Amino acid sequence: MSSPVRQMTHRRLPPLPGVAPHRRQTQRSPAADMVITGVTCNPALVPHHSSRSVHSSSTMYARSPDLQPETVTQFLFDNPDFLDSFVQQHVHEDKIRQWSQRKHKVQGHNPVALTNGDLIKDQRSNWKNCVQSKKWRILQDLTKDNTTNKARVFTELAACAAESVNADGHNLYLVDEQNQLFLASKSSRNQRAPTACVGRIEPRTSLPAYVAYTKESLLTNSLLGDPRFPLGMGVETERGVSAIAVPLLHGNNLILGVVELYRNYGSMPFSPEEEEVAEMMLVWADICMEYVEMYNSMMKQRKLNDFLLAVTKSIFQDIVSMDTVIMKIMNYAKKLVIADRASLFLVDTKSRELYARIFDTGRVEEHIPQKEIRFPMDRGVAGHVASTGEVLNIADAYTDSRFNRDVDLQTGYRTKSILCMPIYNRGNIIGVVQMVNKIDGVFTKADEESFETFAIYCGLALHHAKLYDKIRRSEQKYRVAVEVLSYHSQCNDEEYMLTKNVPIPSDIPDILDYDYSPWAIDSDHKPVYVLYMMRDIFKMHSHKNKNEERRFDLDDMIRFTLTVRKNYRNVPYHNWAHAFSVAHAMFTVIKTSEHRFTPIECLALYVACLCHDLDHRGKTNAFMVKSASPLAAIYSTSTMEHHHFNHTVTILQNEGHNIFKHLTSAEYKQILSDIRHCILATDLALFFANRSRLQDIADKGEFSWDNADHRRLVMANSMTAADLCSMYKPWKLQVQLVDVIMEEFWQQGDEERSQGLTPMPMMDRQKKNELPHLEVGFLVGICLPCYEVMAQILPETKPMVNGAVANLKKWRELADKEALEKEKEKEREKQTEETQDEVIKEPPVTKPSDDVNVTSEKSTLLPADVLDDSASDTSFLAADKPLPDPPSGRTSNTSVPSEKTVLSSQSEESR
Repeated sequence: MSSPVRQMTHRRLPPLPGVAPHRRQTQRSPAADMVITGVTCNPALVPHHSSRSVHSSSTMYARSPDLQPETVTQFLFDNPDFLDSFVQQHVHEDKIRQWSQRKHKVQGHNPVALTNGDLIKDQRSNWKNCVQSKKWRILQDLTKDNTTNKARVFTELAACAAESVNADGHNLYLVDEQNQLFLASKSSRNQRAPTACVGRIEPRTSLPAYVAYTKESLLTNSLLGDPRFPLGMGVETERGVSAIAVPLLHGNNLILGVVELYRNYGSMPFSPEEEEVAEMMLVWADICMEYVEMYNSMMKQRKLNDFLLAVTKSIFQDIVSMDTVIMKIMNYAKKLVIADRASLFLVDTKSRELYARIFDTGRVEEHIPQKEIRFPMDRGVAGHVASTGEVLNIADAYTDSRFNRDVDLQTGYRTKSILCMPIYNRGNIIGVVQMVNKIDGVFTKADEESFETFAIYCGLALHHAKLYDKIRRSEQKYRVAVEVLSYHSQCNDEEYMLTKNVPIPSDIPDILDYDYSPWAIDSDHKPVYVLYMMRDIFKMHSHKNKNEERRFDLDDMIRFTLTVRKNYRNVPYHNWAHAFSVAHAMFTVIKTSEHRFTPIECLALYVACLCHDLDHRGKTNAFMVKSASPLAAIYSTSTMEHHHFNHTVTILQNEGHNIFKHLTSAEYKQILSDIRHCILATDLALFFANRSRLQDIADKGEFSWDNADHRRLVMANSMTAADLCSMYKPWKLQVQLVDVIMEEFWQQGDEERSQGLTPMPMMDRQKKNELPHLEVGFLVGICLPCYEVMAQILPETKPMVNGAVANLKKWRELADKEALEKEKEKEREKQTEETQDEVIKEPPVTKPSDDVNVTSEKSTLLPADVLDDSASDTSFLAADKPLPDPPSGRTSNTSVPSEKTVLSSQSEESR
């Protein structure tokens, strides 16, 4: 089908109603006679045979007096295709937009309307086609410039609007905080010099004030004499006759400013279409400004975050002293608000004073500590801020009564503006920062907000600097205390010389016998025996390394041994005598068994036994945890064992005490690791797992001395066996001083009972008559399993099993006898109750006290030869440490663990 234009050109249209057809045979095109104002006809569409030119509508109406608007309207209604083709071919799209905007304005349509619940946006955004692309590129660049402010954006937008409507000039008025209009920019030089303030926003004054008051755009072609704005334009001009004033509104209908466009004498007045163009352009002012503010806010926050990150890294990575932190805070504070100088005053809460030691003189090299100054918290600007917590932003310091001018008079420095802010930590003011003289004007609200965030980091930095100073002083005090304690805990020269003058024997008879009694050795001679055994083990390394020099220093060994003895506390069991007996037991195992421990492992085993209970307090790990001991806070598991090892390392670090100084670096690390492993193995909470693994390996025949893990299991089990050495000693040595042996456990039980706790049976002094039963459970559940797996790996240690079995038989006899006595006691009680039932009036029979029963039982159960006075010079052990229940299946008596304790007799201690 041909187009409407083609049809319109080649077919005859019906005559308009009421108009007689022309007599001429040549039919005129309607397009040739119809001319619409503002429409330019395309000559190409006019038929070639028509020689008549296109005239204005007035000419046409004059030529055809019978053609009325009603006739044309009716014709267009009857021929909609003609109207559609005519508009498409002859009417410019800008004119169509103007028609649409004029229709919306007349009908009261808003730029944004709701239709059927949907948001329909006006399609007038194409107004930018009327604007020079160069101008809008400038505006786009402005919105991305972090230095752009509201005035710059609105000025460029006003210039674009002026060019789009061909205005001769324009003025931009902005609203300040006092709701007054002030001239922000103008384009014409012919205007008289205006004042900064145009006036308040109110009617019947000036054109921009009226538009700002009504918040509606206005077109006027008579600036003078209008009662709505008798003063005319906001900026007086002599030639302006036509003006368009458009308000700049925020999204919440808040007035931001007014753009005033005007034309001078000799120019065509503004038309409504041009007013609409200006409105469409300036409606984007709010969007542009919101984008600029959002962009600037984001960039400002990003810059502040980067600044605070740099501050945090610089301050917290280099907290050397309080002075260093203060200098950094002052330097960063000046950079943040662009101030000339800064001061930081700290608060002394005790004296209610402000004090400072570092002052800013304007040069970085002069940030040095000076004489401290102090002044009351109620004096000066800084004192007011410290007292009230109020932020002070003083534009003119000399007009503020709180400012002290004496400082300026003394220094010759002129103080103009001041920004003073408190520094908080945990809700308390700990300092005040004072910035002086902003370089590019006065301190703003933005400076206050930025520095308020910065002050939080300042508070944290100052708090940590104070903590660092406290820690540094505490460290110095700790070093002094360690130095004093080390002096008193180390052996003195007199002790050293006495021991050195005693010759070390070349051989000690019977020392390798498993029945040997180390408690029979005099306390003063024990160090010599320790040196004898330690030297022998050191020589084992030399024998296997014949080309090496002697690997030990006798003087260091003497000092080390005497200091170890001095660091054992005077407790009933875990004392120097116990350490000596355990070290002797390990020496016996090393020398008598055909093991394949390395020389380093042998030395580690012996030294670990000697030091395995250093600084023991006579309390179990569980008690240390329950009593909230500082040691329990440091070591959560194996509390005392970790402390024993660390104390060993401390002794080795003392001057003249390092017995391993001739070892290589690798050997030194290895021996310390082995010592730690061995000492921690004495915690019986770890015994069951270690013994179970070793027993499983031995039963399967998989044990190998070449496997380091297997050797470490044997070392751990050997430490437990040596720690319980008194349990396989002859019967007389084991039972002689049972009451003294148990004293340490009963002391802990008494302390637990005083704290409202219930002690375990072995710790309970009120249940001392159950001792034989407890010893049976301890031997069956702990000692015999340990000795048996030892004998399975090292058959030469079989005497341990034999001795424990013999002692177990004795304890069972006592336990059975105790049980028999209890049965008899129950029978007597039963008979007594029956007698009381028969004779109610008779007084009840008094039951003997527990103490009497225990005493009588002990005197009955223990033979006279066991309590022979000839054994009073030795110390014995019957139980070691409170232990968890061993695995079930051994015996019914293993549910209650017991400890073995060694203590020198009273006569030996008196010596």
